[in-house]
Amino acid sequence: MSAVTVLGLGSMGAALAGAFAGAGHRTTVWNRTAAKAAPLVARGAAHAAGVVDAVAASPLVVACLTTYTATREALEPAAGALAGRTLVTLNSGAPASARDMAAWAAGHGAGFLDGAVKNVPAAVGGPDTLLYYSGDKAAFDEHEATLRALGGDTVHLGAEPDLAALYETAVGGILLPALLGFLQGAALVTARGLEARTLVPYSVKWLEMIGSVLPALAEEIDTGDYTEPASAIELFHASLDEERRLGDEAPVDVSWQAPMHDLIERAVAAGHGEHSISALIEMIRTG
Repeated sequence: MSAVTVLGLGSMGAALAGAFAGAGHRTTVWNRTAAKAAPLVARGAAHAAGVVDAVAASPLVVACLTTYTATREALEPAAGALAGRTLVTLNSGAPASARDMAAWAAGHGAGFLDGAVKNVPAAVGGPDTLLYYSGDKAAFDEHEATLRALGGDTVHLGAEPDLAALYETAVGGILLPALLGFLQGAALVTARGLEARTLVPYSVKWLEMIGSVLPALAEEIDTGDYTEPASAIELFHASLDEERRLGDEAPVDVSWQAPMHDLIERAVAAGHGEHSISALIEMIRTG
């Protein structure tokens, strides 16, 4: 089995290292707080006392730190050891930062892959867990079998090093509005003395419905034809006053929805009232 090094042992980094070790890969771990390595050492991982030793231990180095800046700062002392190795970054950041990181890695003779784990730490290693990567295709092909220990749904998006960060930013934008919607719903039902857990099955069904309509919305966006809507913007516009009254009735703070309401009102003013809800993209685009 291949050797792999994991840098950063927060909840996600520890899950990555555990998945590699559990799959039988010779796993070396490093973290600024050395005590975090103890549970992984108990599972067979080796603990490197310094980042230079950690990088030197494996041809594949997976960094799971907070940002590209944090990753680069952690790796700087070991930059000379990166030559001939593949660096994989699994952290947050903008596409431009991923491009900068790729250039830095190339400058030190390393192959580079940027990636994202599209699930929670507990799901790492699962057969359906999605991870996508971008960057050096030869490096991906060389290490794909090892990387699949982290999730069965492992995808290479393309050779451009910032594609994973681009998709991570694009897909990640869905999360907070969806969670806020659920939290508002939970505030509504708990204000009536009901438990938030009673909302869960209906919320899941609703999210499944939303997932089912995304292909049609994407087709409308790709063709630029919004004229045959399943749900027109004017339907959402007609309910705005009732949605605003909700804050007084519950009571809950619905002010977080104000930018969305403004988007809908601007779309109607621009003549998109009878168009599909997907036409709101024309209000979001700025160029």
